[in-house]
Amino acid sequence: MKAAVLYDINTPLKIEDVTLDDPQENEILVKLEATGVCHSDLHFMQGDMPMPLPIVPGHEGAGVVEKVGPCVTTVQPGDHVILMVTISCGKCGYCLSGRPTICVENLPIQMMATLPGGGVRLHKGEQAINHLFGLACFAEKVVVHERSAVKIRKDAPLDVMCLLGCGTSTGIGAAINATKARPGESIAIFGCGGVGLSAVMGAKLLGAKVIAIDTLDSKLEKAKELGADYVINASKDDPQLKIPEILGQGANYAIEFIGKVDVMAQALNCIRSGGLLVIAGMPALLDMLTIPAFQFLMCKTITGTVQGDIVAPVDIPIYVDLFMEGKLPIDKLITRTYKLDQINEAFEAMKKGEVIRSVIKF
Repeated sequence: MKAAVLYDINTPLKIEDVTLDDPQENEILVKLEATGVCHSDLHFMQGDMPMPLPIVPGHEGAGVVEKVGPCVTTVQPGDHVILMVTISCGKCGYCLSGRPTICVENLPIQMMATLPGGGVRLHKGEQAINHLFGLACFAEKVVVHERSAVKIRKDAPLDVMCLLGCGTSTGIGAAINATKARPGESIAIFGCGGVGLSAVMGAKLLGAKVIAIDTLDSKLEKAKELGADYVINASKDDPQLKIPEILGQGANYAIEFIGKVDVMAQALNCIRSGGLLVIAGMPALLDMLTIPAFQFLMCKTITGTVQGDIVAPVDIPIYVDLFMEGKLPIDKLITRTYKLDQINEAFEAMKKGEVIRSVIKF
């Protein structure tokens, strides 16, 4: 099969013929229909986060189950599935207490770039090829652990639903689960890429008052289209001054989706006393956040979220239903679609800010 392989950081992906092993115990083989092009892949490809090479990136895959290995109980051939960037073991304290996105298996899988247990199912000749996030979705087919897949209804378009594998569910979940905002409360969303715009949609489902912040007018226009009540172009107006002007005080909540520590510090200044800042963006591994300690005397709280604190088998089918009912217009995030051999072009468009979200269609 064809796959996009990264052999060294800051180099183009190479479309290669590779071999994919059959699924082993608790694993499934999925024929992909589409994979989202997510900025998280770029962090690893540029060396901001460590990973073993060579590797197949891609983690927002959706497709149809072709084969299952021994002991698989959650899906069967023919099922439509979305592949999730985080995996849950279902046994650790985090999973059992309802926080599967911080499962103890997640970080080792991300750092080792293997399936759970250390297995690799991709090869080119005698050379093993690693799976980013235990997935490797820039390929025609994948073998993944069954707990990486969520079964969804068959009438939902997989070339849209693939975005729920990471970015879109992260944004929706950050707005709903991480803030736990009530109708009428205010949420300031910093960064209106695909994840931030997903948060706009999630916040509007809650009935919250939404302020969207970005430096590109085109993204702010999309935020208004998706329901933002106010928009701020941070290259023209200071959000720390503009938000109190709009609301009369700081926001109840702020969510940072850019992964820049200076924006995190700015977002903290934009919430009111007793407010909550949620960090959802991915900074470089060694970036340090410096903030005035007196902010905590104003009873402000900072927290983080991984994939929006979702419980994937529960939340993802709900998000799919909301899309099919016209209440969660995820399709409006997709600017372009590409073929696998255009993968480098897709990442260049992302880096230039030409797209909100793009999708590789197989």
